[in-house]
Amino acid sequence: MTWRPEDGPVAVTGARGLVPGRWRTGRAARLAGAGLVVVLACLATFVLWSLAATSQLEQRVELTSTVADGYQQVRTGAATEAAMEREYRLEPGPQSRAYFAAAADQLQAGLDQVQRRGNAQDRMTVAQLTAAHEGYRLAVAGMFAAVDRGDAPAAVRLAVREVAPWAVALRDQVWDVAESHRAESLRDLAAMRHLQRLSEQLTPVVFLGGLIMLILFTMVLRGYRGTLQRQQAQALHDARHDALTGLPNRFLLVDRCDQALRQGRRQGTVSGLLLLDLDRFKEVNDALGQACGDALLVQVGTRLTECIREMDTVARLGADEYAVLMPAVGSLPAALSAASRLRQAIELPFRLGDVDVDVEVSVGVAVSDSSMTDAATLLQQADSAMYAAKQQHLGVAPYSVDDESSSPQRLAMLGELRRGMSRGELVLHYQPKVSLSTGEVSGVEALVRWQHPERGLLPPDDFIPLAERTGLIGPLTDYVLDAAFAQARLWIDVGRPMTIAVNVSGRNLLDEHLLDQVRAALDQHGVPASRLVLEVTETAIIAEPRRTLDLLTRLSGLGVRLSIDDFGAGYTSLAQLSTLPVTELKIDRSFVSAMTEHRSQAMIVHSLIELGHNLGLTMVAEGVGTAAVMAALRAYGCDVAQGYYLTRPLPIGAFDDWCATWSGLDSLGDRRLDRRLSDHAATVVQQRRGTPGRLPRPLAG
Repeated sequence: MTWRPEDGPVAVTGARGLVPGRWRTGRAARLAGAGLVVVLACLATFVLWSLAATSQLEQRVELTSTVADGYQQVRTGAATEAAMEREYRLEPGPQSRAYFAAAADQLQAGLDQVQRRGNAQDRMTVAQLTAAHEGYRLAVAGMFAAVDRGDAPAAVRLAVREVAPWAVALRDQVWDVAESHRAESLRDLAAMRHLQRLSEQLTPVVFLGGLIMLILFTMVLRGYRGTLQRQQAQALHDARHDALTGLPNRFLLVDRCDQALRQGRRQGTVSGLLLLDLDRFKEVNDALGQACGDALLVQVGTRLTECIREMDTVARLGADEYAVLMPAVGSLPAALSAASRLRQAIELPFRLGDVDVDVEVSVGVAVSDSSMTDAATLLQQADSAMYAAKQQHLGVAPYSVDDESSSPQRLAMLGELRRGMSRGELVLHYQPKVSLSTGEVSGVEALVRWQHPERGLLPPDDFIPLAERTGLIGPLTDYVLDAAFAQARLWIDVGRPMTIAVNVSGRNLLDEHLLDQVRAALDQHGVPASRLVLEVTETAIIAEPRRTLDLLTRLSGLGVRLSIDDFGAGYTSLAQLSTLPVTELKIDRSFVSAMTEHRSQAMIVHSLIELGHNLGLTMVAEGVGTAAVMAALRAYGCDVAQGYYLTRPLPIGAFDDWCATWSGLDSLGDRRLDRRLSDHAATVVQQRRGTPGRLPRPLAG
């Protein structure tokens, strides 16, 4: 047989085995098979190594980042504490105190985070930092107390000798350990990034032996990276959005509001902010359950989103409060018009399961101006307007009810009021409440006045509404309670205990801290709770009846007596009146002052007195201005009288003089006494008109 090249290789058995061509083919096949096994083995080894190393590094990065974040939070809290401590020393106020407390909470939260996630060395460091922080806070508390009592030298001395050393020690410790953990976190993060880069470089080499495996690995890697990116995007979304409704939260709203304000300053446009609060949302939760309440909140957010422009932002700020940011809204009327449309949309029924629920909403509207630089101011204005809308049942209310040009004056007056409280410029005047059966002084009403250094003595109507709209009513009420209880304590110490009445506003009744304020003031001054009468108006009670009833019940549980002021002018139903834990009704002065001139007013007063007595309540007539009114009230069986006829509200010195000469009214019905009452009233009228002379001598029995 002749072999020809075109016949190809032949296999010949012999001492040499296979022919070289066939041998080389078989060897290549074996190498390919071995190579495939090697590739698969390398792939498996690479995948296992990459997953294990990445997982280990991820856990380490997460742990070190968490600890580093905790130390960073501690450092931020310490820096903020120091800043607020200096600010309070220079210009004390409740806001600086609140920011200092928030910074302390932030620092403590950071320490707690390190305590939970750190190692043994971290826990030792936390113990050291906690001790240093406790020393610092004690020193700051002493300095704050010196500032509050106006002892500037003591405050400076404490700041230099105690606060500063503790602050420096705390700062140095926090700085060193925070920087150390930050560097460690960065090293771990760099190692993780290096591992990721190494994985990307090795991937093409490992998968050269198998295209299918390369594609598979690429898909796995891309899927893994996509998961990380989705998790990062989800975490960022969760940090900036409300978990229930998916709407932007306060953080994102403030960011977009700042952007809108910057754009408005550049382009000369006006941005509007609407703050919406659902009325009586708690009743929906109580009646239908929290699940239905959550469903309602989601539907409200959806409906608001459907009613706005594409450029606007709907945010949920928490609970039942929403905000709508409207960049380039144009003007305040345009913002008010938009607010009315949103309110009408919200007040359409919502379907919750098988129930149609009607919801009412109060909307506060604020617009920016060329001088506004931060979102916090716009939010504060919208909140103030929303409160006015809720309290006055307006539905929609702008921030400034009056002429817009008066806003700077009101803001300036607000700052003066804060400083006036810190300087003790607010004083109490006292008006007696006299028993019509015995003629004795049964108690007093404490009425706040502002002794302004430039404007003189200001009545409460000049500053109380401002305090209510801006949230300063809480500190103001605390101020009045403290001053009233201090005076009540003095009267007790001299053997002349006096029941003292203090007015509280509707916003106080919505403040969950009022109960603690009253309890703390009573304990501080050692005044029995039975010596305090809190006067609330009917309008304040009906605004949030359930919350008000709960608070009044707890106040009554302390032993505090409760009185409804201006009774008859509001809308309190008999059902409400029978459930309220009140002991006293004060007939509105509009009925009392006109009862001797109009028979209908006298009949109303008589009916109110009988109603109160049937309910077992003490009846007080305020606004008593004449002898005839006094005699008529006695005839109707009224218990207590109060008004200018007896005396106007007096500062404490004049009030004590008045009490020292007062000997009671033995008989209110005889003509001789009526003539004396008329003479006394004439004297009071002369005094009110500025006639010089001594205070009128109170009547004897």
